Amino acid sequence: MCARPLRPAPWAISANPSLRSRSRTGYSRCSTQSELQLNHRETEKRMATSARISEAEVYRQHLDQTVEEVFGMMMGLPCSIVEEWPAEERETISAVIGLAGAMSGACVLRAGESVAIRMAEHLTGMEITGLDPTVKDAVGEVCNMIAGAWKGKLPALASACMLSTPTVVTGTSYELYPQRAEFRIERCYQFESCAFSFTIFSEEIR
Repeated sequence: MCARPLRPAPWAISANPSLRSRSRTGYSRCSTQSELQLNHRETEKRMATSARISEAEVYRQHLDQTVEEVFGMMMGLPCSIVEEWPAEERETISAVIGLAGAMSGACVLRAGESVAIRMAEHLTGMEITGLDPTVKDAVGEVCNMIAGAWKGKLPALASACMLSTPTVVTGTSYELYPQRAEFRIERCYQFESCAFSFTIFSEEIR
């Protein structure tokens, strides 16, 4: 009797294609999951960036409103934002208010000598001829009022952010450098013909 050659069983023939099919399906599934995770992370990053931009814009709007209110109520002066920063005077004065808690950074009001004197005259109702302690106190107080009123408008900061007492720096050709500033707002304002800057910087807001 002649022996017929053995044929592979039907399940054996279909087993390898089936395995290959499952393998391909598995790789495709893993690849799809990786792409989805990557897309999800990118979406989260875009949303976080968009949220920070929106948050910063809200904070800027509140700062503009606060400066206008402080100058209007305390000095009877209109004060508005200007796009063009003024040429800096040789002698400048900076008032610094430290921020701690939900924000870790500072608020800085910087003005030239003549602007600071004019600001102090309006605040005190006195005529002032030089950069004396009255001017330094006045600039520190204006910075303090703006910083306090600004954070009070923001529910996330009102009770969760603390302010230090003002520190006043005067001199020529100096700069104030924050160590880290992931959040930063810089604005320039003008009352009468006098312009000054107000800067808020902080590490990431918690």
